[in-house]
This record gives sequence, C-alpha cells and structure tokens, in this order.
Amino acid sequence: MTTSARGTDDRVELLWLPVGAGGHVVRRTSAWWERACALVERRRPGPLFHAALEVHLDGVPCTVEMTPAWGHASGVRGVVATGPAVVVTRDAAAAARLLHAVPAFPTFTWGRRLPGAHDMWNSNSLVAWLLVRAGLPADQEPPAGGRAPGWRAGVLVAERAAATSWPDAA
Repeated sequence: MTTSARGTDDRVELLWLPVGAGGHVVRRTSAWWERACALVERRRPGPLFHAALEVHLDGVPCTVEMTPAWGHASGVRGVVATGPAVVVTRDAAAAARLLHAVPAFPTFTWGRRLPGAHDMWNSNSLVAWLLVRAGLPADQEPPAGGRAPGWRAGVLVAERAAATSWPDAA
C-alpha cells in the first residue's frame, strides 16, 4: 500500500492489469497454467488479470495491491493497464472502510485452494475481499473476456466471515 498527496475527490477505483506485464517468466507460466485450467474446464483459454485498487480519500491517493515477495526487491516494474479504471464508488465512508480493512486481510498461503472456494488465494483475493468487507459490489468482471483467478476465493472468505463466526484467517 502506497500513498502520496494529490487529487481531491474521494473514490475507489478498480484497476485490471494484465498478468505478467513487465516479466516474461510470470507471463509464460501464467499462460501455461491458464491453458491447463481451460483444458480441464473444457473452455477456451482467456487473458488473465491482476486486480489493484486506487483509493482517493481526503485528497490522498493510496494504491492497494499484492504480489508475492521473492526475497529482495527487483528492478523497475513495467506495468501496462488494460482499459480504463472502474470507479467502484465515490463514497468517502466506503473508501475509509476499505482502507481500514487492509491490515485485517487474511494471510493464507498464496496459491492455496480454500475449502469450498474452488479458487486459489492470491492478489485478486485481496481486492475482492476488501470490496466485500467495505460493503462495495464485488461483481466486477475483468475486461476482454478475461479471468481473475482468486477473485471468488476473496469474495467467499469475506462473505463467510460476515455471515458466521468463520474466521478471516486460518
């Protein structure tokens, strides 16, 4: 999560970034994984997307996204966004709820399939989980018929925690 002072209107924006932008290893392994999943699920492979949020609150933008940490930081990352940002809300209270929920995000193992989720836990889970926890719609679709693996897992965990005493983190 990063912040810097600029802008003035409150909002939560959903950004869809192509998986592997700036790195050929992630792009290739993700494409192989998607082809295998598509074969098993008897569908055509589609583009994969990584979701991120940009929250503007009280004139301060804050970017919320998650990537795996593979040791020490690498060089500059080149990310190319696809399509415009989706404004999820312009409600300051919802933006504040979302930012307040960030530290409570469950730290399940990256790639783990959660019981009943049929989806892996990853960076898209963070974005979906935060939207649900903030009371915002999580029915967003990636552009160009793409997929956002992990999204359903984030929604499921947030909904379970809200509906029961099921813990956010195990």
